[in-house]
Amino acid sequence: MGLKITSYCSITDSCVSLNGKEIPVNRTNKEKNVWLDDVYRSIGVQYLKFFKMDKLCKAGFLAAELVCNDVRLDRTIYHKDIALACFNRSSSLDNDTVYQQTTNKENYFPSPAVFVYTLANIVTGEIAIRNKIMGETAFYVLEKYNNTQISDAIIDIFQHDTTNGLLCGWVECFDNQCDVLMMYVERD
Repeated sequence: MGLKITSYCSITDSCVSLNGKEIPVNRTNKEKNVWLDDVYRSIGVQYLKFFKMDKLCKAGFLAAELVCNDVRLDRTIYHKDIALACFNRSSSLDNDTVYQQTTNKENYFPSPAVFVYTLANIVTGEIAIRNKIMGETAFYVLEKYNNTQISDAIIDIFQHDTTNGLLCGWVECFDNQCDVLMMYVERD
């Protein structure tokens, strides 16, 4: 079975690129906590739920947005033949830490807004909803980035005859570090 990468996007703490070409980002300030908001505004996305997302979800969503726009994924129809898989090392630990801090206060009242994003699969859920992806959806937490494990998972997903495309990638946001590589893979 032949597979090919049709489009890919990389997002780090200071750079966004699509298919190897850097995308200019209009910085509102140099703070890391607003970087992904600046990316959102710079690429002209219109999705109001974005500002309710945690960093992990924002990073995965933005990378998926750029890739899906590049491959011209039609957002007006449901895609039963497209799967979605994300991988990372820390799951949702970055947001889990913020949630834990809200429970440590003297007047214990954890924030429901923070709790909503304490699962890594929220990333895949938001991407699937936005792009009407109805195929297999998974979020894998690996000990570290492992190209062999990721490749094996991709090949396994394409073993299903109903899968013709796969939006997938490494989506890691932890401790003010962002490392995302999202790609669209299809049968060759």
